[in-house]
Amino acid sequence: MILAGDIGGTKTHLAVYQGNQCLYEEKYLSLNFNSLSDLVKQFLSSRTEKINCACFGIAGPVRDGECVATNLPWVLKASDLSKELNIGQVFVINDLEANGWGLRALSAEEFLVLNEGKTIQGHAALIAAGTGLGEAGIYWDGKKRHPFACEGGHVDFAPRNELEMELLRYLHKRFGHVSYERVLSGPGLHNLYRFLVEMRLESEEDFTLDPRVITERALAGKSRACTRALDWFISLYASEAGNLALKLLAVGGVYLGGGIVPKILPFFKANEFMKAFTAKGRFTPLLAEIPVRVILNDNTALLGALEYAKEMRT
Repeated sequence: MILAGDIGGTKTHLAVYQGNQCLYEEKYLSLNFNSLSDLVKQFLSSRTEKINCACFGIAGPVRDGECVATNLPWVLKASDLSKELNIGQVFVINDLEANGWGLRALSAEEFLVLNEGKTIQGHAALIAAGTGLGEAGIYWDGKKRHPFACEGGHVDFAPRNELEMELLRYLHKRFGHVSYERVLSGPGLHNLYRFLVEMRLESEEDFTLDPRVITERALAGKSRACTRALDWFISLYASEAGNLALKLLAVGGVYLGGGIVPKILPFFKANEFMKAFTAKGRFTPLLAEIPVRVILNDNTALLGALEYAKEMRT
């Protein structure tokens, strides 16, 4: 039996599989636990099945089976987890890499197509905004695809116009280094909204709204400031997805994952998204031919952890 886990800065999703059948699963608030080991022990405390292999996808850089989580006060080490949990083989991989593995388990109905593009065998890319911003590549070797992790969400934010130059200066005063994660994540949406209100570009009494409330008010059409922040967020999302497509020459497709996009689909206007995605000067025609799809299955990383374990276990 295989234990699969999707560990995020906000929640952790665990499931036990026999083959492709999920026997049981549970979701937890990550910060309610001091470590992944404590969380998994609670998850397994009432079960008697023998777990032979486990794989955990986590948001953060993984090196030699070890990860210091980016948005959690946790350190994961595969060898330690194997001993503490009494599981013979444990893998720790990046959560976006897990999403890449999970794509093979999805059906066509589990994607929303933003751009049909051209069907070309080649590299692909993943970008996912949630508690943080994750990015990953999918290498095409001529026969099949191989997901690989990166930390592209933490590269320097690049303004596209005067307004975003002001945004950069504003965020630089608050954070010092300004990465794309500062504008493309749950906290990033709040940063956009707060900038609009504090700089008096929009009228709003309260600049402390959390991302959930900003999204709800925008979707309900109850706040011009929230609506503008969400529209801006999507435009920035499209632009950075285009950046990633160019860096990886992702002619095989770009996939949008994470917990935010499925919640704001009414704001996703394919034509507007593609305008920002393709606005790269001489490379606009190339980007216009790249398929762009939204991942609708929020269990993709969990399924990817399962796929990785099945592929790599000995």
